Amino acid sequence: MDKKDLFDVFDGFSQNLMETLAEAEALKKQVQNLVEQNAALRLENDKLRDRLSHFSQMEESDPSSKAISSRKENLENIYEDGFHICTFFYGQRRENNEDCAFCMELLYRE
Repeated sequence: MDKKDLFDVFDGFSQNLMETLAEAEALKKQVQNLVEQNAALRLENDKLRDRLSHFSQMEESDPSSKAISSRKENLENIYEDGFHICTFFYGQRRENNEDCAFCMELLYRE
């Protein structure tokens, strides 16, 4: 093997290392984004669980007609926090807090 072939092999090896490093950096960014998204979802989940436990406690202590109004109030609060309350998208985050016709129908029907 002459010097030129040896340098060509090293150049190829170096190029492969650079490509692998770029792929590793891209994977690192993806993992970082997933970890951040996971943390945000955990916070939302905890908030929803707190709200659900609060709702359950209110329902146990107030079984009469006040429970119905408190349920509606809880649904309004969940909707105002940016979540769907309709049967089609329940629990999903509303994009850009845009109004949902199905949710609005649930909130404001007689």
